[in-house]
Amino acid sequence: MNRFWSRLVRELHPYVPGEQPRISNLVKLNTNENPFGPSPRVWAAIRAEAAETLRLYPDPEATALRQALAKYHGVRPEQVFVGNGSDEILAHAFVALLKQDAPLLLPDITYSFYLTWCQLFGIVAEMVPLDSALRIRVADYARPAGAIVVANPNAPTGIALGRAEIAALLELHPEQPVVVDEAYVDFGAETAIPLIASHPNLLVVQTMSKSRALAGLRVGYAIGDAGLIEALVRVKDSFNSYPLGRLAQAGAVAALEDETHFRQTLRKVIAERDRMTRGLAGLGFDVLPSAANFVFARHPARDGLGLAADLRAEAVLVRHFAKARISDYLRITVGTNAQTDVLLAALARCLDKGTPA
Repeated sequence: MNRFWSRLVRELHPYVPGEQPRISNLVKLNTNENPFGPSPRVWAAIRAEAAETLRLYPDPEATALRQALAKYHGVRPEQVFVGNGSDEILAHAFVALLKQDAPLLLPDITYSFYLTWCQLFGIVAEMVPLDSALRIRVADYARPAGAIVVANPNAPTGIALGRAEIAALLELHPEQPVVVDEAYVDFGAETAIPLIASHPNLLVVQTMSKSRALAGLRVGYAIGDAGLIEALVRVKDSFNSYPLGRLAQAGAVAALEDETHFRQTLRKVIAERDRMTRGLAGLGFDVLPSAANFVFARHPARDGLGLAADLRAEAVLVRHFAKARISDYLRITVGTNAQTDVLLAALARCLDKGTPA
């Protein structure tokens, strides 16, 4: 531990991202990356933008991208905020909206970055347990709160709330900001964006990393009442006025313009998710109902940590969380047809030689 660190840094428990190892012939199913790639229009837009103008700063307001997103989602440009991936936007929201006098409510099993931001920004959090089926129960949020954040579909479970359930949550807390993190919504859940018109306390955050296959460009956005967006802008402009580079802005606009590619990719992911789920069930796994581009599964005869290690030895990488209630589960990204075949064959070998839980 460095003696020059601040007390905050000494006590901080940083978020641990999915591993990015260098293993030959690796089947990488641990970080929920889209296996099918972005639209060809993205490549063309990036090549066109890679010009002499790279010496100039990008548009700090990302005007063209915000206009494209506003048109796509049927809102006004002043209701759209863009940033360097949805993680940056969520971090801004924790400072701008979720740091209130009363506790922030969030599920006890959810995206672990939320607790990191609470610690970093000095936010008191109150964990609301998922039910026995690892689902969010809206009725459990009928308690005093300063703000609420939920992922929908939830991560790492992949289970989604319906739009009516999000509306019920908003009705419970009409005077508190509610942030809905929709990183995986395109893979089978209902977006809450239509609720924004009648709920000025709702901020919806999405990303282009997953369904648009632009994880390498780092493009995220939020949609909400103009007052909420202004709060995010105030934080951004106190931190980094130019979060999105020229290439990212151009590529993101191009991705929005290719709806055909987008829908084809979603269909491929959903079909492969269903096939993976059937294959896992055939091997004896319990698989939670997923509306994301991953599944959350456990095998009654194996512990999760040991099974993840055995898969790694087979050059198949999945995500394990050493956390109470879910330590026997594996989060497995939906890959290509060939990757699913390798995964299922590797799991069959692991189970044959495996040690009991």
